[in-house]
Amino acid sequence: MTKSGVGEALVIGVDAGATSTRVAVHTLDGTRVGYARAGAGNPTAHGMAKAVAAIRDALSAALDGLDSGRVAASLAGVAGHVPELTPELAKVWADHGVAEGPQCEGDLLIGYVAGSAEPDGALLLSGTGAAAARITGFRLDAVADAMGWLLADAGSGFWIGRAAAMAVVDAFDRGLPVTAVDDPADRLVSLVARDFLGAERPDTPRAVAARIVRLAQADHMRLATLAALVSRAAAAGDPMAVTIVEDAADRLAATLRRVHVSGPVVLAGSVLTSEGPVRAAVTARLPGVPVGTARDAAGAAAWLAARPLLGDAAKARHAVFTGLSP
Repeated sequence: MTKSGVGEALVIGVDAGATSTRVAVHTLDGTRVGYARAGAGNPTAHGMAKAVAAIRDALSAALDGLDSGRVAASLAGVAGHVPELTPELAKVWADHGVAEGPQCEGDLLIGYVAGSAEPDGALLLSGTGAAAARITGFRLDAVADAMGWLLADAGSGFWIGRAAAMAVVDAFDRGLPVTAVDDPADRLVSLVARDFLGAERPDTPRAVAARIVRLAQADHMRLATLAALVSRAAAAGDPMAVTIVEDAADRLAATLRRVHVSGPVVLAGSVLTSEGPVRAAVTARLPGVPVGTARDAAGAAAWLAARPLLGDAAKARHAVFTGLSP
């Protein structure tokens, strides 16, 4: 990657999430000149020490070969952000020769900016979790849901996967033959059952149901991975999967209505950024609303940091900052 020239101002954007951390370094024209990934950077989920270490590692790699004294602004979008993180990151920035630490924001604002340069609008997120947020003047104004997989996050990947597992368990508990596990078609029952059972074939339908329950209880987060199977089965026309997709879309749209007042809606999270039945069902519930898709969140954080420095050119350069593929 070509590094920027001497004396050119730099901005840093951070996207720290529950599974990975990304740091992007851009010049003010939007050119990305440094980029790196590291481990999980969510301080609430993984602890302050681990989050700070991940951000430090990614920052070090992204700044490699660059003059850190040229950094004019920085912004970190952090899932699970807590106020105590800001002074910790200021120390990390100082250790790397950056005079001023980053402004810290939650990940919902950054997710919105990753898909829109408009100051007012809304984010609808469905990944492992789910949330909607109203953005006003590039500030987080209101949030709906985002209450976690156990009791909330309606329409999330976890919610969709759990609904699929529940439906399949119920079908076998009601006597669906064990042979249904090996149905060659893209039926939700067979896809989910094979995902859990592999080559194992319990003797009775109830034993199939009980085995799936035990495996799900042993690793509940695997339920989120079933969302992809729901999409696959729904695309093939399986009625059980189609029902789950429509229910998820209804719930996501209802969450969005709690916060969306005007402006575009940005779709974020793996369930909604991927082309498929859930995204299609959600967008069908948003007639007349401009819909965007979240792209590079680290680049979006860098753009938000650069925005006060760019003046009237900020909107025109948004796509350059956010449109790059890692």
